[in-house]
Amino acid sequence: MYSFSRNTLSLISLVLSFAGTSQVYAADTTSGTLMGTDGKSHGTVTVTDAPKGVLLRIVAEDLTPGWHGMHFHEKGSCTPPKFTSAGGHVHAVTPVVHGLLTPNATDAGDLPNLYVAKDGTATVELYSTLVSLHGAGGRPALKDTDGSALVIHTSPDDYVSQPIGGAGARDACAALN
Repeated sequence: MYSFSRNTLSLISLVLSFAGTSQVYAADTTSGTLMGTDGKSHGTVTVTDAPKGVLLRIVAEDLTPGWHGMHFHEKGSCTPPKFTSAGGHVHAVTPVVHGLLTPNATDAGDLPNLYVAKDGTATVELYSTLVSLHGAGGRPALKDTDGSALVIHTSPDDYVSQPIGGAGARDACAALN
C-alpha cells in the first residue's frame, strides 16, 4: 500500500487534470522520395508548414559531390530521366524573375544551393518564406491540386542568371503531393 501526503495528492490531481486537457497537434507536412535520373530512390524530402513559410528537410545519397541548385517546381510529377514533368518554378506572378540576389525577383521556387559531400550524401534543413503548404499569406501553395516538386540540378545556382541561375539539367526530383 502506498502512502501519499496531502500535498503530493494535490500535485498528482493537478497533473492529471492538465494531462486530460492538453493537446498535441501534428505538424502539417508533405513528403516525397527523391528520385534520380536512373529512376531509383536517392533519399527523401519532407516539407513542414511553418509560420510564414515552410521548413524543408532533405536526406540524400548517391548524388554527385559538390554544390547543386535546387528549386520548388510547380507540378508534383517526377518522370525520369529529365523530370520536365515537374514544370517550371513555383511562382505567384508573371513574368517570373529568378534569383535570391536579384532585387526584383518574383520566383517563389528559389532555394539556397545544396552541398553534397564527397561520399554522395547530403542532409540539410532550411526555411523558405517564399512558399507555403496551402497558400497562406498569399504565398504559392505547394499542396495545390497538382502538387509540387523539389528538383535538384547538376550545377550550383548563381542566384542571378535567368531563368534558373545557370543550375543546369535536373539531377533528382521529389514529387510533393
